[in-house]
Amino acid sequence: MTPRSDGQLLLTGRVGVDVDVVQAREAAAVAVRNALVAARSLVAPGESLRCAEMTVYIACDSNFTALSAVADGASDVLAAVFGLDGLPARRAVGVYALPGGSPVEVALVAEAQLIPEEPATKERASRRATP
Repeated sequence: MTPRSDGQLLLTGRVGVDVDVVQAREAAAVAVRNALVAARSLVAPGESLRCAEMTVYIACDSNFTALSAVADGASDVLAAVFGLDGLPARRAVGVYALPGGSPVEVALVAEAQLIPEEPATKERASRRATP
């Protein structure tokens, strides 16, 4: 997922050349929010979303080394949504270019999990089902 709003990239260029770390970090946050919207659209009632893995691709030159600082923008969003214990495994990968000239792209692997019923809910349901 790239940092788009209404279908348009919010910025283009390579990090460390055309885009600074702060801008790239914000772009990573937008991209992961977009990924969460897409993932949540597939979660059924009675299910919750769990993020298993995240890869943040950063378009940059070979001498750019602040990859983790950029990826932290996406991790901060996930920490705010799922808590620190809900953070997925993460990779930050520098690449020469991304689709459309995007400075970042986030790949999020998520899964839907059934929300366990509360014991009291099960008891009430079984009482209702008894003739």
